[in-house]
Amino acid sequence: MNYTMTLFRTITTASLALLMTIAACSDTASEDGPVNPPNEVSLSEQNLRRAIELTDNAVTAHFTGDGMAMARYYNPYTNVRSEEKGSIWMYTSAIEAVNAILHALEAQKEHGSATLYNEHFNKYTELLHKLYENADYYEGTFELTSYTQTKEWSVYGVNRGGSKGSAQVAGIQNVYDDQMWLVREFIEGYKATDNAEYLARAEYLTEYVLDGWDCTRDANGAERGGITWGPGYVTKHACSNGPIVSPLVWLHELYKDKNDEITYSYIDAADKQTRVTTQVKKSDYYLDFAKRIYAWQKSQLLRGDGVYDDMRGGCSPGNPQTETVNGTTYRKGIACQDRVGPAITYNSGSMLSGGADLYRVTGDNIYLDDISKLSDASFQYFAKLGQTKDNYYTYDISGFRNWFNGVLMRGYVDVYEADGTVADYINSFQKNLDYAYDNFLYKGFLPTNLLVGWNRDNGKNNTEGMFNFAFAAEYAVLSQYELEK
Repeated sequence: MNYTMTLFRTITTASLALLMTIAACSDTASEDGPVNPPNEVSLSEQNLRRAIELTDNAVTAHFTGDGMAMARYYNPYTNVRSEEKGSIWMYTSAIEAVNAILHALEAQKEHGSATLYNEHFNKYTELLHKLYENADYYEGTFELTSYTQTKEWSVYGVNRGGSKGSAQVAGIQNVYDDQMWLVREFIEGYKATDNAEYLARAEYLTEYVLDGWDCTRDANGAERGGITWGPGYVTKHACSNGPIVSPLVWLHELYKDKNDEITYSYIDAADKQTRVTTQVKKSDYYLDFAKRIYAWQKSQLLRGDGVYDDMRGGCSPGNPQTETVNGTTYRKGIACQDRVGPAITYNSGSMLSGGADLYRVTGDNIYLDDISKLSDASFQYFAKLGQTKDNYYTYDISGFRNWFNGVLMRGYVDVYEADGTVADYINSFQKNLDYAYDNFLYKGFLPTNLLVGWNRDNGKNNTEGMFNFAFAAEYAVLSQYELEK
């Protein structure tokens, strides 16, 4: 820009007129302004092409057989995949990438470019269904005593079983946040394909998750609230509350013009013991729970520095307790209030997305204020300029944080429509992905550390499947963002 301005200041008026005439007649300009030169693709299309490339390579490397068994690790330098199988959470990351691509393909088509849609949409629709069907290897059935009932459920366990429906799911073998991420992706899949199977499964899992809401009453008759990490735990986590807020809002939107009802139970506030069953409109039910869960997490886990802590709990007894009320056994409420960190990107990211969705459907400015403050606070807390490379922001990638960071990026994208100041935060992810792609892409894979690259010891270049799919999902989300911003 500086060179151009200097040039224009030094040329004569006649020369400027000549240049303008030439520009007007060139192939790269029009009456509406500059256009992309031939063979140059938009950033949106480039992002989508990269998402497709990364996803296709990850699927080939990590999945084997008709049952889509997922290897947790793959090393592109040695072409070795691990014997260890990915958990249901890791498996869901593949569904997430496929859904993000499907939505980006639809956005391309809606904005007048159907080439990629025509080439890839059916393929990814089929892949999505194959992933959905083979998630059944993680499914199992057990009986659960909750705060209001005892019921048999078929849900997804942490680990893959030897056959469909045979996974271990009792106690700590399943967790509510895994179900929440699946609910999110099944609804995303429904919105992309109109496959009613996905919506039905999402609603069933939502019922299971909300059965875990602590509806017991304190001494003042107020609901204790919060969802434990799983039915076998007593700790209430940010990760087992925040992720369900957006899907609940989406379900509200799907039913807001319908009269469908749902039956659910709660505990009477007067005597603080009696279980009451009632029927309400689905649209009201889902939105009400979205608000309540969001409010619980905000009141219980928001820190003084503006980001979210990890959980409440950790005090004894460490196992779920039961109580008998009028001859019936129920799960006992959890009074423990010990607060535990640390702050992790996805806990703030899920609340950004949830708050943005609640603001969109309610217009309540409290949510706008929340997401604006949380956007700034989270970027200040998690993004470190120049820590690894000058002019690039470093995000902690220890443990599973590469995937966690993608949830934060998606949160910023969800906030953008309401608060455009997050554009710079979104761009930090675009820059990191592009730097890795331009400098370190190897056989269609990106390294775990986007700003540092691969290990010199080829044997130490195992990549997590969920990270490979996370990078692909980020590129696909950024593709849609570039079109719609």
